[in-house]
Amino acid sequence: MTPVDLRSDTVTKPSPAMREAMARADVGDDVYGEDPTVNRLQEAVAARLGKEAALFVPSGTMANQISLRALTEPGDAAIAPRDAHIFLYEGGAGAALAGVSFTLVGERGVFGPDEVRAAVSPSDDHFARTRVVCVENTHNRSGGRVFPFETLRAVAETARGRGLRLHLDGARLWNAEAATGIDAARWAEPFDTISCCLSKGLGAPVGSLVAGSRELIARAHRFRKMLGGGMRQAGVLAAAGLFALEHNTKRLAEDHANARALAAGLAALRGVEVLGAPETNMVLFRRADAPGFAARLRERGVLLGAVSHDTVRAVTHLDVSAADVEHALAAFAEECG
Repeated sequence: MTPVDLRSDTVTKPSPAMREAMARADVGDDVYGEDPTVNRLQEAVAARLGKEAALFVPSGTMANQISLRALTEPGDAAIAPRDAHIFLYEGGAGAALAGVSFTLVGERGVFGPDEVRAAVSPSDDHFARTRVVCVENTHNRSGGRVFPFETLRAVAETARGRGLRLHLDGARLWNAEAATGIDAARWAEPFDTISCCLSKGLGAPVGSLVAGSRELIARAHRFRKMLGGGMRQAGVLAAAGLFALEHNTKRLAEDHANARALAAGLAALRGVEVLGAPETNMVLFRRADAPGFAARLRERGVLLGAVSHDTVRAVTHLDVSAADVEHALAAFAEECG
């Protein structure tokens, strides 16, 4: 039997219909700006996010780092949520590539205006100049938490009042949209740059985009080249992204329902503590010897991610059905006795 893979929503396989769209893609050389399918994807994402332009890049890390580089100069400082992906999981790229230092604020991915004010460096040449505030929505490390909308607007207003720029790591912004009913463009409105992913939850095999003003995207284009992100006949990949946007964003609510069902089942098991009700498609739960637990579940046909010595993450996605959730819960029950 095929394992139930709950490690991440990046493990999905392209559907036959997506593969067909990729095979039929009209292509050109994107480094010259001549790939029509890439151009369509960029225009579609810019429109969905309410921005002037967008840029197709290979990965979410590149999207975040290009954005950070476009908004800052080496030696600047950025404010970001504690355990932010842009700080924690991108190989130190903020320091190595953009040349910025981070001030980390908040709890479980959320922070408020007062924390922004307190984190801004003094206007003194001894300190790195604070130039940008980064928000992650949804927040990976806290289990797919949605940043409260009104709090986000207050943070943005405070940042603007201090002359700061704003970046949204919206790798799973489509999940926030599905969970709240608030359009992605409204979430994106206060931000100078937004990164969004096509291979997390939407089923595309590769790709993220950076969206913003034409001026910022032109600057981002140069940094994409510097980081080796220029692709040639990339329309084959862009076609998958277009298919994902057109067919797989509205179905994200199914993943969220499956995550809630999974959490409810786990909460009834001995030795398992579910860490809060899922807001989107992730379930975090505490279990002694999390790595060993994950290894034993693998033998039972369920793949999980141990994120610490006592915490496990399970992520639902379009390749996990309600029946798969029931199968996983049966395996959990056998392991937990």
